[in-house]
Amino acid sequence: MPRYSEQVVSYIPHLRRYARALMGNDVLAADDLVQDCLERALSRMHLWRKGSNLRAWLFTIMHNLYANNMRKLSNAPQFVEMEMESSILYHEEDAGQELEIRDMQQAIAKLTPDQREVLLLVTLEGLQYREVAKILGMPEGTVMSKLSRARNRLRTIMHMEKPKRLTRVK
Repeated sequence: MPRYSEQVVSYIPHLRRYARALMGNDVLAADDLVQDCLERALSRMHLWRKGSNLRAWLFTIMHNLYANNMRKLSNAPQFVEMEMESSILYHEEDAGQELEIRDMQQAIAKLTPDQREVLLLVTLEGLQYREVAKILGMPEGTVMSKLSRARNRLRTIMHMEKPKRLTRVK
């Protein structure tokens, strides 16, 4: 059986993916969140019960760190981020896919934090409802209802914000 630290290291890609999704693809903030999560997990390895689900425990740590950070940020002054112009040229078919991905990311960012967390843990990480319930500390039925509300909200956002197709003039 691999040592505890080796097991933790094996989950880093999953933690990074979830952190990047939570942080809206802010790579530096996501990496900080992962680092804080790993530091906490390694410094408190005596609290993990052998035989229990290590992945769920790590996601619980990350969730708690994220929730604490969001609470702190809600009390801090708000800044408006300016969009940077992209100098990257895309092929026409790549541009369409990039726009769809961007639209989905923006729609997910408009969800409430609890809806976003449930949606990402179920869809991005592929966790079962009972695992998500344990990670987030809520009943399984609440997970299912938050997921349903998140999906409905996404459909609404994506439908409302869908631009009309431009027609080409030859």
